[in-house]
Amino acid sequence: MTRDEERLQELLEKQQAGLLKAADRYEIPSQPMPAQDAVRRRSNIDEVALGYTETQARLEAMRCLQCKNAPCVQGCPVRIRIRDFVAAIAEGQYDQALSIIRENSLLPAVCGRVCPQEVQCQETCTVGRKFRDVEKSVSIGRLERFVADRDKGGSLPKIAPPTGKKVAVIGSGPGGIVCAADTRRAGHDVTVFEAFHKPGGVMVYGIPEFRLPKAIVQDEIDVLKKMGVQIVCNFIIGRTRTIGELMKEDGFDAVYIGVGAGLPRFMGIEGEQLVGVYSANEYLTRSNLMRAYEFGKGSDTPIARSRRVAVVGGGNVAMDAARTAVRLGAEKVYLVYRRSEKEMPARIEEVHHAKEEGIEFHILQNPKRILGDELGNVVGIECLRYELGEPDDSGRRRPVPVAGSEFVLDVDTVIVAIGNGANPLIQQTTPELEFNKWGNIVVDEKCATSMKGVYAGGDIVLGAATVILAMGQGRTAAAAINEYLTQP
Repeated sequence: MTRDEERLQELLEKQQAGLLKAADRYEIPSQPMPAQDAVRRRSNIDEVALGYTETQARLEAMRCLQCKNAPCVQGCPVRIRIRDFVAAIAEGQYDQALSIIRENSLLPAVCGRVCPQEVQCQETCTVGRKFRDVEKSVSIGRLERFVADRDKGGSLPKIAPPTGKKVAVIGSGPGGIVCAADTRRAGHDVTVFEAFHKPGGVMVYGIPEFRLPKAIVQDEIDVLKKMGVQIVCNFIIGRTRTIGELMKEDGFDAVYIGVGAGLPRFMGIEGEQLVGVYSANEYLTRSNLMRAYEFGKGSDTPIARSRRVAVVGGGNVAMDAARTAVRLGAEKVYLVYRRSEKEMPARIEEVHHAKEEGIEFHILQNPKRILGDELGNVVGIECLRYELGEPDDSGRRRPVPVAGSEFVLDVDTVIVAIGNGANPLIQQTTPELEFNKWGNIVVDEKCATSMKGVYAGGDIVLGAATVILAMGQGRTAAAAINEYLTQP
């Protein structure tokens, strides 16, 4: 028996005797996530985080104070009964733990990997607040992943008798999957329309394999198919068919729009038209969806081999792009971000992994122009140094340029990861829908749009959102659709 196993046994005996106190729980060290070696993983796309062992999971679960007011739940966008599922793990009741999670979340293996728990459920954890360090909070996401990964599949959700109603779900990302599942369970005939040639949305084209294995997403797609949901790929809403045509000509009674926000933003600086400049969306889609990392093996869409890469941005997408560039063989990868590391919106874990993999951070710096040669290829990026001034509308201190601080990074590839906007196709082809000034669809508290029978959620409504927020809106919309379709 290992020392950790002995510690777990001692704690369980104390708990059974009613002698386990909060002080005992505070003394249990936070369990580190086992991970693939930093040097080895630079040359493969296998998942970095390897998952808890059973002993680690139960020890981590024992750290939970089982607070009566469960503040962690208030930090969860879909209000999972966190206290209860964590208690079940501590007791070794893994099926029960997963059952509790699935009351509110249909994608626990996904959310346990990619959701930003440190600014959601773990931010409000009493243990983390005790130590004044969110990294000391109970690792709720890792525990969620642990029980989800143990699941070998089970019975399909119960489906109500056919209603004769048809629901169209536009987009097969997390919100679309949840909405499709919930409306299908109500007995409706559901079809999911996906623009790409493979379903899964951002979970497939945006998040790399080393963070979210595609097999996990495929499992969820397979469940939908087994439930009787039809999935149609290569369908671009606004081009293949409009929303109006789906409802008036194709007989759909309700539509959920979950198309995300896939229109890349650029910086508007000199040189962005050069060969070797990518949006992060394009770069990640080529690698993740088109398997461009399989150089010379007939990948669907190739990608140029880069020697030195600059990634502009500080969010999770920027980290994904930089870490992908490493795996695609770049000798040097720079991450250029105009604020300080403290203001980076990327997850702490992703920043840590990026640094381990040798990515060089250039903080308080921003591109001024991209340099090219006579053939129009990128040869460098001129940057300007910044210092932090007063806070702006986001609450973060505004970066102020330092005059005369220009310098050049020698690169042959620039990846722009500064966010995305809403694709304008729907707005151009559906005048009945109301949009805000950023091109996002306006919805009410039930995710209903200004067009009768049409609902929307995720990035197309919220702008940049998380998987769990998109799921929450997909569930809200599904409930509203089910209610709407029962009306006479």
